[in-house]
Amino acid sequence: MPKPKFYITTAIDYPNGPPHVGHAYEKIITDCIARWHKLRGERVFFLTGTDENSQKIQEAAQAAHTKPKAFLETTVPLFIELCKALNISIDGFIRTTAAKHKRIAQKLFEDAHKHGDIYKGEYEGLYCVGCEAFYTEKDLVDGKCPTHERPAEHYKEESYFFRLSKYQQKVKDLILQHPDFIQPESKRKEILNRLESDPLRDLSVSRHKRGWGIQVPFDKSHRIYVWYDALINYLSGIGYPGTKYQKLWPADLHMIGRDITWFHTVIWPAMLMSADLPLPKTVYSHGFLTVNGKKISKSLGNAIDPLYLAKTYGVDALRYTLLREVPAGEDGDFSEAKLIERNNTELADEIGNLLQRVLVMLHKYNNGAIPKPARFEKFDKELIDKTAIASEIDALMLKFTWHHALEKVMGLVHAINKYLTATEPWKEQDQSRRDTILYTATESLRIATLLLWPFLPTSAEKAAALLGQKITNLKKATFGRATKGTVSQPEILFKKIETTPAAPAAPAKDEAKPAAAEAAKDPFAQLDLRVARVQRVEPHPDADKLLVLQIDLGPLGQRQLVAGLKQWYTTEDLKGRLLVVVANLKPAMLRGKESRGMLLAAEKEGNVLTLTPKGDPGDRVIAEGIEPNPAAQVTIDQFAVVAKKFTTRNKQALYGAHALRTAQGPVEADIADGAQIR
Repeated sequence: MPKPKFYITTAIDYPNGPPHVGHAYEKIITDCIARWHKLRGERVFFLTGTDENSQKIQEAAQAAHTKPKAFLETTVPLFIELCKALNISIDGFIRTTAAKHKRIAQKLFEDAHKHGDIYKGEYEGLYCVGCEAFYTEKDLVDGKCPTHERPAEHYKEESYFFRLSKYQQKVKDLILQHPDFIQPESKRKEILNRLESDPLRDLSVSRHKRGWGIQVPFDKSHRIYVWYDALINYLSGIGYPGTKYQKLWPADLHMIGRDITWFHTVIWPAMLMSADLPLPKTVYSHGFLTVNGKKISKSLGNAIDPLYLAKTYGVDALRYTLLREVPAGEDGDFSEAKLIERNNTELADEIGNLLQRVLVMLHKYNNGAIPKPARFEKFDKELIDKTAIASEIDALMLKFTWHHALEKVMGLVHAINKYLTATEPWKEQDQSRRDTILYTATESLRIATLLLWPFLPTSAEKAAALLGQKITNLKKATFGRATKGTVSQPEILFKKIETTPAAPAAPAKDEAKPAAAEAAKDPFAQLDLRVARVQRVEPHPDADKLLVLQIDLGPLGQRQLVAGLKQWYTTEDLKGRLLVVVANLKPAMLRGKESRGMLLAAEKEGNVLTLTPKGDPGDRVIAEGIEPNPAAQVTIDQFAVVAKKFTTRNKQALYGAHALRTAQGPVEADIADGAQIR
């Protein structure tokens, strides 16, 4: 019998800027589900990609003083790199500027027109460029898009329309008759309520006299509306109407963010009904990651770079935190502090420590060989019973409750640790009994490692290899008496992370990109500059010119700084102020007070002013064009080398010719040009 297929997709991303951790979250949870279905023995095809024909791509290119095509060649590679960096097991990456996608989008548009489902008219309404969507007055919050918090723009223009209203009852019947079509249930109810309360209006599906986008095949003056074009990627990405499409369609799961549920559960099925094509089986609407209660978004200026997170903390630490911390289908707040805590307490202390204990004892007592068990006793049988969780985890994964599934696997890891503590094999004098204990622990750990693979693929594969085993399939996640082999010498699986991030490992010479390698050579790259907010200020008790500041660095926590600012600032002047701080400067004692870092200030002709960053506490400050590669610590002498190139121009802080900035804007310096920053 052929393997059953499983076709899974993410939403395609707008590459109007670099990816943020929200993009990483969707890809990680989708990858986790895809890998689980691989463990189930299914033939998985995983598609992601980029949505490149939108108005905001055109606007971003204009802002960068370039053409959309040239602009995309600088941003799309970042999304491809993100998939590689996060170990995302994609099988296809679709770009909507690709010739095959354009051809298929035009064909389906023309087919709908021939069937009478597309007609010309005039559209007038409110439009959010960020969403690439139209809104009614009641959808807006104080006249602004609820997602992007920007005013909706009034549009009136000639347009082609899709007869969405024609499919209202069919879409409603689909949702009522197929309860699994929209998940979770809360989103299903939300869409049904909207269909009940609001009659569907025909959808504007073209833009008039726009230079960027896919041309309407029978009208050169129109471009296909980005949502009508974008949704078709799920077909073009598998070669509709060819052999691959015939083997894979319909999609088994579309994984999307909750802000685009309407497009995927109402507009998309209506488009497919118009084309007389099978409908996707499930659309799962996941929650948003938030920072301070707001969705992480480039447009809101609070994006966090996932490549930095993966490079600094390790990809599996990032994956684990996002999968464990955020409940499936709900919003969740992300921070580096939570990542560090999860890594240190659960990955390092629980999984890493367990693997280390088992490997050490196997080498000490059995020369690295997995022993044969003798008679299983009460404690052994209790643990063996706890390993029989594959079917429970499978049920949780099929219900898209991956956080509970991971919690269940971690429960087994905890049980193995508890078993070793209770049985104390290091004290056991009976060789046969000790062999049984060590076998039971090793075999249980093998099962846990297998079940962890969809969540922590890199670490699970390494752990399995150290145990002399392989990641196979779910059928092997059962306790047996015949596992054998030789284990490797112990290695640290998860390193503890200090509060100040350690420097990411440098890539091998043959893997490093020339531009990145050059940037890493610049001494500025080793600095970890952050935005900080002053919480309290007191005069130094033993120094006339010094102030003692308590600062908030967001995810990096709170710290104390000592600064020579008393001559220019009162304590009240500084309280609540945002500063730029060298967060990885080696701590120093200044007149009996510890200073963990140093704030940056500009000085010229006896006048000293602190720098003014835009952003939130903990936001990274970069020099444009230099990739951050912060060291664990830098000395004051190392900083002095960098400081020689700090200056100001047009009230902006510079490092040589590189502007200092956060994700939210430039770092300002309200002082004359040519000031020295120190």
